[in-house]
Amino acid sequence: MMHFELGDRLRLRKQHPCGNFDWEVVRLGADIGLRCEKCGRRVLLPRSEVERRTKQVLPRLEKKDDFFDEE
Repeated sequence: MMHFELGDRLRLRKQHPCGNFDWEVVRLGADIGLRCEKCGRRVLLPRSEVERRTKQVLPRLEKKDDFFDEE
């Protein structure tokens, strides 16, 4: 059983119709919510299906927080 956290990036085996393979985990539970990194489409898949479709866990992206950069 794979362990997922919010913000994890996954590369799936099948290509999304927009041409992208990379997704971000946006919801956890019995179902896992994923957001396409290219077009922003969100899908909800059963955990077992996400585990089966996952090819690779990608490194997290550092999100720039503009709020704290202001002086």
